[in-house]
Amino acid sequence: MHRRQRHLGRQLALQWLYQIDVGHLPPDEVMAEVPDEEVLDGIDEEGVGFARALARGVIGDRERIDAMLEQYAAGWPLERMAGVERNVLRIAFFEILDMPDIPASVSIDEAVEVAKTFGTEESGKFVNGILGAYMRATRPPPPA
Repeated sequence: MHRRQRHLGRQLALQWLYQIDVGHLPPDEVMAEVPDEEVLDGIDEEGVGFARALARGVIGDRERIDAMLEQYAAGWPLERMAGVERNVLRIAFFEILDMPDIPASVSIDEAVEVAKTFGTEESGKFVNGILGAYMRATRPPPPA
């Protein structure tokens, strides 16, 4: 899959998950709304398919993802997190846990970029800090 389509797919998945989470809307209804290429600058069927896989994966495994998120976001209960950061982190955790074909470093870099795009500069730092804590706790350090 083309890297740009994955990036756009992550953005679309975030938009859907945000609406589902914050707006308490039914997932099928939200995911039926696919923006055209003008709105999501160049997304194609491949990107939309990736977005659907991410959104459905997060929704289907949200309990486990949220438990991990709370574990590594010390002092930040889910309900205190901004909706953008919470859902960016859910996508990143899903990718890291359930999509082994995507390197964790790519998932983290993308999560930080998407958080900066849809949140604030601080959103990127917040997301990076939590994902970094997870990686340090679960992955051995590279050889010196």
